[in-house]
Amino acid sequence: MVKYLFALWAGVLIYTLLSVIIGPVGFSVYRQLQTEQNKQETNIESLKLINRELEDTMNSLLYDKDTLTVYARELGYASLQERFIRIVGLGRNQTFRTSVGEVVIAAAPQYTPDKTLRIIAFCTGITILICMAFFDVMKYLRDR
Repeated sequence: MVKYLFALWAGVLIYTLLSVIIGPVGFSVYRQLQTEQNKQETNIESLKLINRELEDTMNSLLYDKDTLTVYARELGYASLQERFIRIVGLGRNQTFRTSVGEVVIAAAPQYTPDKTLRIIAFCTGITILICMAFFDVMKYLRDR
């Protein structure tokens, strides 16, 4: 009887080990979530840098007349004292100074479902139980 409880114990042990390693709350998922967290933190730092650049640009447009003049010229505007010669076929030479950033979507962690882990553990326990019963039958037949 005690030998057959070993099969049950082995199934529980297999289930526990698989859950800790590859289960829904195991080390594998934890590592994947840490990687995603690092990506998000990197993206946040990048967005903060872009935000600072945009704020600097906004402040220079609000308070610096020379900067406003440069931007106006890039858009094709001129002051009353200036004249332009436009050559047909050449587009405007607009340069975009900054990017607004990008959305980083977190990937869902990959794991083995709990139901699958239970089936694996159950099959392992049954296999051990069948092997032990087979060896007991063989021992009984040999002794007879």
